[in-house]
Amino acid sequence: MRLPTRLLPLSAATAASTLLLTGCFSGSATDGSSNGEGDGNGAADGKRVRVAMMNPPRSGLSPLSDDAFKLSRWSAAETLVTLDADGDAEPALATGWQQDGRTWTFGIREGVTFHDGTRLTAESVVRSLTRAATASPKPRILDGVELTVRADGDSVTVTTADEDPLVPQRLSSPQLSILAAKAYRGKTVSPVGAGTGPFELTKVNGTSSATLDRYDGYWGGRAKSPGIDVKFVPDGTARAATLRSGEADIVEAVPVSQAALLDEELVTEVPMPRTNTLYLNTADGPFEDAALRAAAREAVDAESIVKGVYEGRADVAKGLLGPALPWAAGLRKPAERVKSAAPEGKKITIGTFPDRAELPEVAQALQQQLQKAGFEVKLDVREYANIESDALAGEFDAFILSRATILDSGDPAAYLYSDFAAEGSFNISQLSDEKVDAALDKAAGTRTGDARRRSVIDAEAAVLATDAAIPMLHERVIQGDAAGVVDVEHDPRERALVTADTYVK
Repeated sequence: MRLPTRLLPLSAATAASTLLLTGCFSGSATDGSSNGEGDGNGAADGKRVRVAMMNPPRSGLSPLSDDAFKLSRWSAAETLVTLDADGDAEPALATGWQQDGRTWTFGIREGVTFHDGTRLTAESVVRSLTRAATASPKPRILDGVELTVRADGDSVTVTTADEDPLVPQRLSSPQLSILAAKAYRGKTVSPVGAGTGPFELTKVNGTSSATLDRYDGYWGGRAKSPGIDVKFVPDGTARAATLRSGEADIVEAVPVSQAALLDEELVTEVPMPRTNTLYLNTADGPFEDAALRAAAREAVDAESIVKGVYEGRADVAKGLLGPALPWAAGLRKPAERVKSAAPEGKKITIGTFPDRAELPEVAQALQQQLQKAGFEVKLDVREYANIESDALAGEFDAFILSRATILDSGDPAAYLYSDFAAEGSFNISQLSDEKVDAALDKAAGTRTGDARRRSVIDAEAAVLATDAAIPMLHERVIQGDAAGVVDVEHDPRERALVTADTYVK
């Protein structure tokens, strides 16, 4: 699947001093130094692709965590279904499917092998999906979903407790990747040498690096590059510097502050379904009071944050769903709002993380705005791996998060449920509201199409009416690609990056 790319020119600023990260990509056994002309079997010129990524693994690259999206971006692990540009389901490891009430039957592709040489079968699909469905916590794509999986000859049947129109889209989530039996031998799930993609994950160096080699037995055809060398570089300035110094071929998530320092021809800006939101703790502390949540909403000046922090490379939010979903604006109506109350010096703590370089600056801007409104504000900024558990446990009065809104299923109903349902697994706001839950349940049960889109916007309105979340802006992906990189993906969903077609000249 090839997602369309939208290229938006970025203005270049005067050159700045370049950080030299000598040795950042050194040490690989195969460093991509070959300059051959190809072998006639899909290889381009023998060079390995060097990638600088933002977030290091949080769960040892377990596919049951957000690390699954790294496996997907490296084309190491695959799912039964993929999504096209509109979010509609397309065949991948499954060749097709049909629905009969609560049961969906998926045909499994023949001739597919895992990286350890074992064959993809209906039983291996059942094993992977059952492990995900019974995990604790579940992958968020299965929030509120009870399903059972069984083999039926060469097919697999998936049965849900309630009729679910989104089963194919759910199965496209990288967190439901299909892996070989070897991946499940321990207490944790290890994807090393266990995927089906064109690249095999061969080595993981903690949170510093990963190595992938071309898998010549790939069912979709031999990859053009012999492998991928990944370095995790959380610092945005250092990450952008790897492109300027020639040490990386692909740099994901270039910070806004660094984009102008790069050659504009090497930078691609892609609108994406990602919202920068201020989540307010509705269960404990000052923001248990709806009137104080309203006061916080009125104090936030998102336009000044877009101009000052993002240098205009973001869109002011009108709701939780942004311009990457163009139908949302046309359906949205003004939400009902609670009358605000004076903060009168109420003390609040706002948490966020520096992994996305702009967030600490956003936090500082919000601190000033909320203090001007009458709050006393303290900031707590820690790396995401060290702060996520506290955020989910409700340890903050407010939390700033850059959140993808259709990351998992291509449908925003799953994100809304995960973040705002009383039983949602990512409910940072600790929200428990009967009207919100009812609206979310309705959206989840509505068939795909215009009716579902309307019910999704109704659910968004129910959430906004609580002021449990204050959407501020919608981000854009800024990605840096060296001049010699060919056919790298620019994916607004952040699922694809290096594919079988990607290579370095």
